[in-house]
Amino acid sequence: MSAVKVGNVFHRARDRTLDAFVADFSLNGNFAKTKKCLYLDAQLLEKEQEWKGPFYFIQGADPQFGLMKAWSTGDCDHGGDEWDQEIRLTEQAVQAINKLNPKPKFFVLCGDLIHAMPGTPWRKEQTEDLQRVLKDLDREIPLVLVSGNHDLGNVPTAETIEEFHHTWGDDYFSFWVGGVLFLVLNSQFWYDASQCPALKQAQDCWLDQQLSIARQRKCRHAIVFQHIPLFLHSIDED
Repeated sequence: MSAVKVGNVFHRARDRTLDAFVADFSLNGNFAKTKKCLYLDAQLLEKEQEWKGPFYFIQGADPQFGLMKAWSTGDCDHGGDEWDQEIRLTEQAVQAINKLNPKPKFFVLCGDLIHAMPGTPWRKEQTEDLQRVLKDLDREIPLVLVSGNHDLGNVPTAETIEEFHHTWGDDYFSFWVGGVLFLVLNSQFWYDASQCPALKQAQDCWLDQQLSIARQRKCRHAIVFQHIPLFLHSIDED
C-alpha cells in the first residue's frame, strides 16, 4: 500500500506538528479550511496544553519487517527477504492495543519501521506490508511515527529524509496531549549528519525553540521520543 493509497488512515506529522489531537473534521480531505475551523483547531490545541491528570500511551519500537530472517541467516545486510513473523507480531500488537479500555492517548513506534535500508531490495514491499497492518489500528488512537537508522540510513541524506517525509511524515515534530509536550526527534542527525549538516542545524534550532516554549508555558512534563538513545547506562558516558 503506497503512501498515496493509505490516504487519511495516518495522521501524518506536517509542518513540525501532529494534528491528530486537534479537530478530526479538519483532516477530512473534502472539508475546506475556514476561519471557524481554524479557530476551533486553535481552541482544541490550547485545551491539550492544559494538564488534566494522568493518562497513558503505548510505546513500541523496531517492527523492522525483514530483521528476523536476516538475523537467522546471519546476513543482516542482505538476508531480509521474508517478514511473515514480523507481520504476525505487529498484527497481534495492533489487536491488543485495539482492545484496551480506556483507550491509550496514542501509539508511538520509535523507529526502524522496516529493515531494508534506503536503496536496498524489499524496501517498498516491507513498507507496504507495514502500512497495511497499521491501518487496522483503531482510528481513535493516533499513530506517532519516529524515524530510525533503517528508515533514513545510518548516514542520512536529504533524499532519504524526503522519502521518509513522503511515506510517513515529518522526521521531527512536537505535539501536546493533556498538558504534556511530546518531542519527536531525528536522532540520526546526532549520529552522523555529514551528508546533511544544514538539516541537522535546522532541527537543533527548532529544538531550542520548543524547549523555550515549554519553559514559558510551564508544561507539566516534556517527553522525548527518538530511536538512538543519548546514553545506555550513565548520562555522563561518551
